[in-house]
Amino acid sequence: QVRLVESGGGLVQPGGSLRLSCAASGSIFSINVMGWYRQVPGKQRELVAVITSGGSTDVGDSVKGRFTISRDNAKNLVSLQMNSLKPEDTAVYYCNVRGTTAWDRFNSWGQGTQVTVSS
Repeated sequence: QVRLVESGGGLVQPGGSLRLSCAASGSIFSINVMGWYRQVPGKQRELVAVITSGGSTDVGDSVKGRFTISRDNAKNLVSLQMNSLKPEDTAVYYCNVRGTTAWDRFNSWGQGTQVTVSS
């Protein structure tokens, strides 16, 4: 079983910064992709950014140039640095990790952390 623990959400003013982190633990053999998605009520969950084990990234158009994703493979940790935050970035942010255990593939989601951008 794979467990994800997210941290770092909160309330920030427009133009401010926040950093989200997500640590994966459990019966992990390897991790392929780690990333972040977000969702607002009434809308589909959307990609924010993902990063592969080799360091390749895919970043959503709405956050390009403002958000940076990084990972620490030794610690099974993925982080999202969010700068120049806008009110439209307000959402619940979910960590997602995909990989393998000793006997199966897994696709795990965190519990979600609220990010609110407001003055």
